Amino acid sequence: MSNRALQRTYEILEGTTDDKVTKTFQFFIIALITVNVIVVIIETEESVLDEYGYLFTPFEVFSIIIFTSEYIGRIMVCKLNPKYQNSKLGFIRFVFTPMMLVDLAAILPFFLPFVVADTRFIRIIRLLRLFRLFKLARYSDPMQTLGHVFKSKAGDLAVAFFILFIVLIFASSLMYHAEHEVQPEAFSSIPASMWWGIVTLTTIGYGDVYPVTVPGKLIAAGVAVIGIAVYAIPTGIMASAFTEELRKKKMQNNNTCPHCGKDISRN
Repeated sequence: MSNRALQRTYEILEGTTDDKVTKTFQFFIIALITVNVIVVIIETEESVLDEYGYLFTPFEVFSIIIFTSEYIGRIMVCKLNPKYQNSKLGFIRFVFTPMMLVDLAAILPFFLPFVVADTRFIRIIRLLRLFRLFKLARYSDPMQTLGHVFKSKAGDLAVAFFILFIVLIFASSLMYHAEHEVQPEAFSSIPASMWWGIVTLTTIGYGDVYPVTVPGKLIAAGVAVIGIAVYAIPTGIMASAFTEELRKKKMQNNNTCPHCGKDISRN
């Protein structure tokens, strides 16, 4: 493939230009991903599968051809990306980027059944076709914003969920010692008690496992209140991060500095 053809392929795949061909390609991929997810969902209805199942296989083959071609194409033009062209390990870094792993996960469910014969495993693999939904992140500004938020607040979220894990261990241990003798089946061990802990901390309260002793009820009441406070931490982190990210995008669209608010269009 000539350098000009590679450059044009790179522009279309990465959306670096705003021409009609690039927009058409992006619209086609978005539509194909959407239909694929819909097919994965509706084919679980046996009546639909029995009547229209003969259409699903040709569509799956067509989708795999497109997605595989896209995946190979991105690998072929990765060296044109400034992030990877000057690095000896640029190709390896590119292949293991999150979006390339998503692209790989989108096509693997089609090829793995040829290698694995286990029927139950094949069903799980076919469910992985839902990963194709994440391919929309390449073309969706809201999903890209979500990715930026998670990336920027990964450390803060890790601390918040670590606190949640500590509270879960503590609450499950207390409930195990309070209820084990009275309900040995429901609270057979601390790991088994964690189901109750998760349900209570999230304030869902399924009611399938609950304390019957006075100490157990007091512990449950405390854990329910603490759960509201603990889950408010990651919620607050995500809310503030989204607000900050949207403010930055608004500043950039208005050609103003996201930090000081000064007009940078003249620079």
